[in-house]
Amino acid sequence: MIERVTSRHNPLAERVRKLSRSRAYREAQGEFVCEGPKLLEEALKWRAGLRVVIAAEGVTLPHLPPEVMQVTAPDSLLEYLADTKTPQGVLAVCALPAQSPPRPLPAGQYLVLEGVQDPGNVGTIWRTADAFGAEGLFLLPGCADPFGPKTVRATMGACFRLPVWPCDGDTLPALLREGGIPLYAAALRADSEDVRRVSGAPAAVVIGSEGRGVSAQLLSRCDGTLRIPMEARCESLNAAVAAAVILWELYRDKTPG
Repeated sequence: MIERVTSRHNPLAERVRKLSRSRAYREAQGEFVCEGPKLLEEALKWRAGLRVVIAAEGVTLPHLPPEVMQVTAPDSLLEYLADTKTPQGVLAVCALPAQSPPRPLPAGQYLVLEGVQDPGNVGTIWRTADAFGAEGLFLLPGCADPFGPKTVRATMGACFRLPVWPCDGDTLPALLREGGIPLYAAALRADSEDVRRVSGAPAAVVIGSEGRGVSAQLLSRCDGTLRIPMEARCESLNAAVAAAVILWELYRDKTPG
């Protein structure tokens, strides 16, 4: 049965708007919002705990499981609820996935972000980590909310496939040691190892913020540092680009041929 909502003061409308705008509310409710038919399609494909779908009048939706609440709303209300200026006609509410990593961690490659505040960068890195076969993504304090609307949009569906785990700098090294996974940091230091030398091996690599890099405290807990070979006249790369290069180097020996 399809319900119709027209008022901003409807309890569902108030809930969805809060979910779009408040990290604390998302975490308290255990839900997040995604926008657009592409993310709805991915949520359905990967069984991402879909709970509510709100569509503009006249929008044709794919087949939804019977437990999903289906709602129609006028365009003006969707514009009020959405995080974007030009909504794509569909909003979906999904359950937040588990926030704790498995113990012990499976052998493989992991990416760790520290202080990466831009939601677009976090989402793009998440998408890239999924493409290059990472086992998961750790977010240390100071990173953008992984389930904020801008981050979710930038993942292009990777948020439903690759796990992300909030963590702190004290817990992470012990967690990795328990799984036998060395921790490296991307850093331009004289003793940094060429990232190509660890290709294919289990590893977790920290990418820091573009302004400050990896913190000294976390660097002191790493097993080593890695550098991306580049022209001497260049000092650094955008965080998302650096992550892509490192992820590819970790992945390339796993590819056939």
